[in-house]
Amino acid sequence: MDDLPPLRDVIARHGIRAVKGLGQNFLLDLNVTDRIARSAGDLSGVTVVEIGPGPGGLTRSLLAARARKVVAIERDERCLPALEEIAARYPGRLDIVSGDALKIDYRSLAEGPFRIVANLPYNVATPLLIGWLREEPWPPAYLSLTLMFQREVAERIVAAPGSKAYGRLAVLAGWRAEADILFDLSPRAFSPPPKVVSSVIHVAPRTEPLPCDAAALERVVGAAFGQRRKMLRQSLKSLGGDPAVLLAAADITPTQRAEEIDVAGFVGLANAFSRRGDA
Repeated sequence: MDDLPPLRDVIARHGIRAVKGLGQNFLLDLNVTDRIARSAGDLSGVTVVEIGPGPGGLTRSLLAARARKVVAIERDERCLPALEEIAARYPGRLDIVSGDALKIDYRSLAEGPFRIVANLPYNVATPLLIGWLREEPWPPAYLSLTLMFQREVAERIVAAPGSKAYGRLAVLAGWRAEADILFDLSPRAFSPPPKVVSSVIHVAPRTEPLPCDAAALERVVGAAFGQRRKMLRQSLKSLGGDPAVLLAAADITPTQRAEEIDVAGFVGLANAFSRRGDA
C-alpha cells in the first residue's frame, strides 16, 4: 500500500499503548482497514474526516484509496508523531487536528461536503452519532458516515420496530438517515482485543426527513422507552399533561407499547408534544 513501516513497529517505536479510559482498540491489519475504506464508497477527490486515528492504520488506507484529503482528529497526543510520519509520506493530504471530537465544529474542517469514516473509540461512539444526527441545518455537511461500533450498539442503531434491540437510537437514526450493518470484525483484529464483536455500519442522511424538532423527539422517545413493555399511556406520563391527548393527535392506540411504534409514529408524538408548548 505504501512504504511506511508496519503498524506494530510504529506503535513500539513511539511507545503507544492503548488506553482503556480513551476507549482505544487499535486496528493493526491493513487488509481490514482497506476493507473499511472501500466500504465508504468512492473516495477519489473526496475529503474524509476521521475520528480517533490512533497510530494511523485506517488513515493510511483512506489515503491509499485516493481520498483528496484526510482530516484526522486525535485527542491522544502520543499518537501525533506517528500521524506526522504519514503526513510526510502524503504531502498536503493529511491534516492532523489535536482535540476532542465531541467539541469539534465539523463544518469548519472541510471545504464542501465530506465523508466521516472512523473506528470510533467505544466511550464516545454513541454521543458522536447522536450529535451528527441532530446537526442543524439539515441536510448535514457530511455525505455519509462509515463507523465502527460494538455489535450490540450497531444492532440498536439499525433495529426495526418490534425487535428486541429497537429503542431510542433506532428511532433517532431512522428519522434522519438510513443505516445498515456492513460487516463484523472479530476481536482478534484489534490490539488489545476487545471482549465484544465489532460492526461497521454505513449511515446515509435522508435529504428530507419528516419535519420534527430533534429535542422534542428525544424527550418523547426517552419517556416512551424509559419504561419498556408498559403501555404508552403509562410511560408518557413522565412528560406531564394527559398522554391521551398526545396519543390521539398522533393517531396511536393508548395500549400500544413503545417497541411497537415506528419512526413516523414517534415523529407524530413529538410534533404533538411541541405544539403543546413544553417540549
